[in-house]
Amino acid sequence: MAIGRQTLFLVLYSFLCHSIAFAVILRTTEKSVWANEFESIELTCLIESISTNNPRIEWKKIKNGVPSYVYFQNKISGDLEHRALLREPANLLILNATRSDSAQYRCEVAAIDDQKPFDEILISLAVRVKPVMPRCIVPEAVTVGATTELRCTENEGFPQSQYQWFRNSEELPEDPKTTVKFYNSSYTMNIETGSLKFQAVNKEDAGEYHCQARNEAGSSKCSPQPMEVYDLDIMGIFLKVLGGVAAFIVVTVCICQIQKSGYCSCKDHTETNYKVPQHDNRMDYASPDEGHFRHKSSFVI
Repeated sequence: MAIGRQTLFLVLYSFLCHSIAFAVILRTTEKSVWANEFESIELTCLIESISTNNPRIEWKKIKNGVPSYVYFQNKISGDLEHRALLREPANLLILNATRSDSAQYRCEVAAIDDQKPFDEILISLAVRVKPVMPRCIVPEAVTVGATTELRCTENEGFPQSQYQWFRNSEELPEDPKTTVKFYNSSYTMNIETGSLKFQAVNKEDAGEYHCQARNEAGSSKCSPQPMEVYDLDIMGIFLKVLGGVAAFIVVTVCICQIQKSGYCSCKDHTETNYKVPQHDNRMDYASPDEGHFRHKSSFVI
């Protein structure tokens, strides 16, 4: 009985080994791969087990759910033509990677002589893009105690850039309260949006500011821009207001004097008053052409 069991075990073991030996098995070193733009990246498709000679190897690119051939019938095709090549045993080497190469890639191996004649591996590729020079907005001048905001943005980098502000070439800490030098400053920095907002500007905040955008692919910065901080001129503001009030009073007095002197009247002297002529009830049709001759009631023909 024990011999029978041992024999059955050996038979099953031999069958399993035989099945595995005649099965296509693939693996990869990384299923999620990052590459910097304009650099080379190799997608690994390693054949661990196969019995068929000259198996059919294909690579497909899947973007937005739509597959397209990259390697088919022993040649590179599609948008990777002249920018990729197949390396032994089935690795795909992409030269001069661009942001459009970000996609999923599927390695497929078919071996007709194996009991398990097909296997595939899916690899995700993301191409990192260095940020371009960010657009920085810095106010030229602000008054002490005022609220102001500095802004920094760029839209080309991938993954999304994070932002860092500098004053006089010195990096500003994200929280000013963490250092003695910037403890009195009232700014808040948002490294995700690039905003540097001052709740109440003080004289120490004056200087040249520039922003740096950075991600895993690299960094880029804008040119320094000066921000001047002025004291609030209370006396000057008071004098300007006082001068405005005085000017208003002078103008008002002058207008009143002109009206009193009669140089300004609401009547229109060019108008002429005409009286409606009054007609006598008696009929008198004499005209100047008739001279002194008139028909009178005492005249008898």
